[in-house]
Parts: sequence; C-alpha cells; structure tokens
Amino acid sequence: MQISRDTRTLYERIGGEVPLRLLVERFYRHMDELAEARPIRDMHAKSLKVSEEKLFMFLSGWMGGPSLYIEKYGHPRLRMRHMPFAIDESARDQWMLCMRHALDEVVEDACLRDELMQALYGIADFMRNRH
Repeated sequence: MQISRDTRTLYERIGGEVPLRLLVERFYRHMDELAEARPIRDMHAKSLKVSEEKLFMFLSGWMGGPSLYIEKYGHPRLRMRHMPFAIDESARDQWMLCMRHALDEVVEDACLRDELMQALYGIADFMRNRH
C-alpha cells in the first residue's frame, strides 16, 4: 500500500459529515441484507438506528472530525463495550465484508478506500475476544 501524502484528516478526505453518514448507513444496510453477515446482525438490536448513530459519532472523531461520541458518551472503551458479544475471526470478517461493500459504494478514491480498510481492519481485529 502506498502511503498518501495528503495531510488532511480522514474525515476531511472522505468529504465530511454527509459522506460519512452515507458510509455508515450503507454499512448497516449491508449488515441487514447480506446472508453472510447474519451472525453479526443478530448481535444487534432489531432496529439499527442507535448503532448507526453511535458508529457515525465514533468514526467522526476517529477520522479526525468532531469528537461527537466522546462529547456524548465519554471514552469509547470499544473493547470493553463489545465484551458481551462473542467476536471471533468470523465476526470480524463479517463486519469487514459489510464495511468493504460500503466503502466501495461511497469512497471513490481507491487509495483512501485502501487506507480506510486497513485502519478499520485494525479496529475490527482488536475487537476479537474469542478464538
């Protein structure tokens, strides 16, 4: 992977709030629609609205935009908050599948897409709490 020379934040590079909201909306749509993602979909509430808003707020700050999640909920403590769920390699890969589809639909810049996939994979892999 080639490192981007672009010094803007990921939030700026993706285009700010509107494309980020679209990314998150598409991510959860894929989670809802892909049979391969059924196990991780079943870990969520019937309505994905709360999860969608929380992921948007988290990614906003994580990508260098407004720290919406921290302002509302405090430190994300991602791993701790996900401990009640059995997250193994399969769950990580299902999450990443949904994110890959969403990124392919929303992010036109291939370099930025690859950079985001690599960074998000690191987060998804960190969430694993089962072998």
